Amino acid sequence: MRPAGSAGAGVGTGVEGVLRELAPRVLGMLVRRYGQFDACEDAVQEALLAAALQWPEQGSPDNPHGWLVTVATRRLTDHWRSEAARRRREVEAASLAPTHDLVAPAADEDEAAGRDDTLTLLFLCCHPELTPASQVALTLRAVGGLTTAEIARAYLVPEATMAQRISRAKQRIRAAGASFDMPPPAQRADRLRVVLHVLYLIFNEGYTASSGAQLHRADLTGEAVRLAREVRRLLPDDGEVSGLLALMLLTDARRDARTRPDGTLVPLAEQDRRSWDAGAIAEGVALLTRTLSTAPLGPYQVQAAIAAVHAEAARAEDTDWPQILGLYELLERLAPGPMVTLNRAVAVAMVHGPRAGLDLLSTLDDDERLAGHHRLDAVRADLLEMAGDRSAARDAYRLAARRTTSRPERRYLEGRAARLS
Repeated sequence: MRPAGSAGAGVGTGVEGVLRELAPRVLGMLVRRYGQFDACEDAVQEALLAAALQWPEQGSPDNPHGWLVTVATRRLTDHWRSEAARRRREVEAASLAPTHDLVAPAADEDEAAGRDDTLTLLFLCCHPELTPASQVALTLRAVGGLTTAEIARAYLVPEATMAQRISRAKQRIRAAGASFDMPPPAQRADRLRVVLHVLYLIFNEGYTASSGAQLHRADLTGEAVRLAREVRRLLPDDGEVSGLLALMLLTDARRDARTRPDGTLVPLAEQDRRSWDAGAIAEGVALLTRTLSTAPLGPYQVQAAIAAVHAEAARAEDTDWPQILGLYELLERLAPGPMVTLNRAVAVAMVHGPRAGLDLLSTLDDDERLAGHHRLDAVRADLLEMAGDRSAARDAYRLAARRTTSRPERRYLEGRAARLS
């Protein structure tokens, strides 16, 4: 055993980081060998919990991967034996749990062969039979190594609710007859898009929490970035994988400047850009530059390019809005949607004036996908204020404040309305 705090494990976030890195590889090994994703996933979660409790006090093992595989396999064996005892049927017990095969495999065997099932596991967690919410929850638990309680806290739901969601997701995967294999070549591109979208959803929820007292959930943004790095490690030549990682880095670089010490939201135009993370910006720009020169263009690359234009402006007034508008027009051709149009309206207003932006915004009024969404009202309020219509802007800010479930956003919107009273 290594002493607690030594290289390779460490304590606190060090142990946590090692466990999250190893979780999908351990789970992938077990599912590939024994099947039954749901039972294997539960066993790995128990092994992760045991490691989190023991390693900081007793020191990390010399082979953390092998330790986790051994403990998870024992948990799996115990589970199947318990099931056999409960059913009191020796024949069924033998078919459920061939214990002579349940010898903990040598971790070095797979490690030496360079075997890494992380991408296969991601494809399984993002199975098309699951809802986006279930895909997110299962990805965070199975691939991210988060406990059900951690995921529930991040999404501000009771732990029992999240446990039911994860359980139903695993049952749905079993009912769909999904196997632990890479999708056929004809389906891989579509399935990869689902994986990237799930990571995008995780990042967005962390960057601007949809509800609650905090604007950010750094645990979610950090996990989304980590998983995006993992996917890029496995698919280094995919332009959209690199584009998504670049987008996350360039966006998250602004995190520290987005709130004041009291938690008040600071809009992009008012942020102290000296507080932006220069290292993350440099990495994101370099990543984007490489992928734009070598890979077919996709929506995540275009969004990353928009973020890069913002990042390159030393002051808000230096922002190249015509370039941003052109990029939004391109994005709308590649991936049309109401949120893209909403953001393009802002760029139109900055280039052609607020009335032009409001005209474009009015085309979204009957779009059911944005019905009742506070962002539509917030953007309208901002453009009305730019146009000098203080009364209408105040009403729109108040409506947006009523509709948001994020307390920092509500305080910000109410403050903007109060300024116009």
